[in-house]
Amino acid sequence: MYVRYNQNPCKKRTIDCTVRALATLLDEDWNKIYVQLCVLGYEMCDMPSSKAVINEYLDQQGYSRRLVYGKNYRVRDFAEDHPRGRFLLATDSHVVPVISGYTIDTWNSLDEIILLYWEER
Repeated sequence: MYVRYNQNPCKKRTIDCTVRALATLLDEDWNKIYVQLCVLGYEMCDMPSSKAVINEYLDQQGYSRRLVYGKNYRVRDFAEDHPRGRFLLATDSHVVPVISGYTIDTWNSLDEIILLYWEER
């Protein structure tokens, strides 16, 4: 259910979860995603990791945002409930991809509470 993977090209453990998650989710190069988010953030006058920029970026990639209803719905629960498909989950302070029921990240966020997620249209 959890796969340890660091998409950062220098294998740094830093606050690049948005870039790592999107690069993993979209099977793209980390550098390409980083530049695209920076340009979009610049155009929107917002930080590249803001939820507004992520939402706009994923909308352009064919993803729709969904709210999570109810309390205490964890990353683990979502992964178990979604054994197929590609999703990006947002917690209070983190984003993580779920692909075919697996979270793929530098650290295990299975117990984090989900606020919203994006799914392919």
